[in-house]
Amino acid sequence: MAFNLTRRKFLQTASLAAAAVPLSKVVSATTGVTKAPLVAKGTNGDKTVVGGICEMCFWRCQLVGKVRDGRLMKLEGNPKSIDNGTAICARGNAGVQLLYDVDRLKYPMKNVGERGAPKWKRISWQEALDECGSKLKSTVDQYGAQGICVFPHGASAKYPMHYFERAVGTHNVSEASFFQCRGIRDTAYVATIGKAPGEKVDMPNTKVLFFIGDHLGENIHVSHIKAYIQGLQNGAKLIVADPRFSASAAKADIWVQIKPGTDTAYMLAIMNYLVKNNKYDKAFVENHTEGFEEFSAAISEWTLEKAAKECDITAEQIKEVAEMLAANAPNVAIHPGRHVSWHGNDFQRQRALACLTGILGAYYVKGGWVPAKGPKVGGVSWAKEDHGHKYNLNYNHEEDAKVYPYNPPGTPTELIRDCAISGKPYPIKSCVVWGQNPMQTIPGQEKMKDLFRAMDFIMCVDVMPTDVTMWADILLPESSYLERYDFIKTGTQWDLSKEHQQYISARMPLVPAMFERKDQIYITNEIAKRMGHEAKIPVKTIEEMVDQNLATAELSIEKLKAEDGIHIQPGKDPYGIPEDFMVRLFNEDIEDAGHPGAPTYKPVPQPPKGFARLLYGRAPVHTFNRSQNNVWLHNAMPDNPVWLNDQVAANLGLIDGDVVGFVNSDGVESRTTTTVKVTPGIRKDCVYMYHGYGSANPLLTIGVGAGVDDQSLITNLAIDPETGCNGMRNNFVKLIKDGKVLDIPA
Repeated sequence: MAFNLTRRKFLQTASLAAAAVPLSKVVSATTGVTKAPLVAKGTNGDKTVVGGICEMCFWRCQLVGKVRDGRLMKLEGNPKSIDNGTAICARGNAGVQLLYDVDRLKYPMKNVGERGAPKWKRISWQEALDECGSKLKSTVDQYGAQGICVFPHGASAKYPMHYFERAVGTHNVSEASFFQCRGIRDTAYVATIGKAPGEKVDMPNTKVLFFIGDHLGENIHVSHIKAYIQGLQNGAKLIVADPRFSASAAKADIWVQIKPGTDTAYMLAIMNYLVKNNKYDKAFVENHTEGFEEFSAAISEWTLEKAAKECDITAEQIKEVAEMLAANAPNVAIHPGRHVSWHGNDFQRQRALACLTGILGAYYVKGGWVPAKGPKVGGVSWAKEDHGHKYNLNYNHEEDAKVYPYNPPGTPTELIRDCAISGKPYPIKSCVVWGQNPMQTIPGQEKMKDLFRAMDFIMCVDVMPTDVTMWADILLPESSYLERYDFIKTGTQWDLSKEHQQYISARMPLVPAMFERKDQIYITNEIAKRMGHEAKIPVKTIEEMVDQNLATAELSIEKLKAEDGIHIQPGKDPYGIPEDFMVRLFNEDIEDAGHPGAPTYKPVPQPPKGFARLLYGRAPVHTFNRSQNNVWLHNAMPDNPVWLNDQVAANLGLIDGDVVGFVNSDGVESRTTTTVKVTPGIRKDCVYMYHGYGSANPLLTIGVGAGVDDQSLITNLAIDPETGCNGMRNNFVKLIKDGKVLDIPA
């Protein structure tokens, strides 16, 4: 899709948004909510403020702010940064527009209407906190700590999440970044190499980059992309397996247009070929792996021909990939991916990635997987208390074992929802949502609504009025990442061949919080006092928390400010494999838990006749739903066109720009429509959209109804058996044009 925002238009929009002229009060005829003016207090002149850490996405680039008369005018990368440097992406630049978005939450609000169709009444912080504390305490008094469920996300949610887990004692916590994103990857790698992988591949120095569904260049993570591009510039070959001609596929030496859900079969064939032809790293396997014989036997059925048929690709192409990896091993980067909750067979796919890295000997070597050694900084939070397994939904008391033995931290979402809706094995009657939008992060929206309907009380804390806030009883406005202290970022530079350096930075406010927005320490502590946990409060202010964390590295907020927001110190050579490092190619513990000990392919459902598989992913200028109301980013990408194969489009009589809706295989129709993008760069059995569009909340005056909410069409739930995480690409759709449902040719 062509971006329709010119540099001139961007600067005009930016000038309007950042101007110091107060906006007049606007009262929405739909909601009755007053949109207050944005009045800057004080005149401080022009200055550069250090200490910013972006939160427009989770990559968290280091920032400086250009401030004029108390207003943030511009964001830039911190010149001292050895992470992102002076570069930030479109989203990072648009943080200014988030800060001054007139739709932002400003005051505590009480819903005096119905959940899902709220009527908001402005209340005081005292009244809001009293009601939250009273209702949550009443739930605990009547039902126990297990009567509360928590859906947190983001840097600011960590402290309150720990409060409810550790001090209150609820196990019912589901964080989207684990259960709908990277949790499967982390637990699969822990089961294979003993640690979570992060994205720790030495891309600048690799000879081959191997991607499974990684569309780098569309998920803009600045330092990561810089390392990726540096690797390509240095001559690295690129192998990409993806049903879609993504930004990465466009740069690939080998693009494998794989059938969705068959990635594990593809990797098993590669590994079997390497083993059968003695093209694996024998020394590494002998010294740093366990279970090689069992592993080899388990994957032996996966010939090139068998995988080619299953994956709908050629045997010659699989062989070409295997030969390229073997010829360049061990200096190959097998990327672990990030958002990996796809089909419900994902733990085994991630295990296959970790094992492929192992038989190529690509751990701790130049150009391979290298866990760069970053500095250690403390983490002050609520003290851990042992609340036992009694009310842990993921613990089967009859079998004295976990239901999902390799679940990420927290409790699988479906176990929480099933319990809340049925009341079994116990009632869940209060819900805390902090920075997460489970209406659009968790598949099965009607099921999410059923959970909310079963609650006696729902509290939401957020920066923007997302779709989930429509279901809140009390809605609390949080200060944004540009207005508060909190997150401490540590790490090393990406190019590991350079002089080894480490950095420590802490998020600091670039401007004061406006209106009545509060930070997470204030909100959590005030609720804790009202719930009877005042004596357990670990820190009184957010500044105290940051200073205590920094003190473990002999730093402080003031010292960081004096160092332009970033402390840099000598690093350590990250290369060289530890003697005790082991790759468990065959894991007996997994087998004992009732699952395959070696990576195993599990077929997924295929599209019914007339339907195509719905795929989704990241947009280069949006962070899912979090940025949909940002006018600068909306102007760049106002909707999420559906990618449709050109031959399929011709058969259906569709052309670029046609307006279509969707109906899925369960008969659910999309609320809104989007446009068609006709392209040969997508398989015939798939359609693809960017995720996060189609907001339903009318308080989002820019994002409401823009594009299609792909999550509303994900009603066929698939659960990964080892982790309990949702698979979200096993749903099938037809297109609707001018009221007519169009069957997609087989």
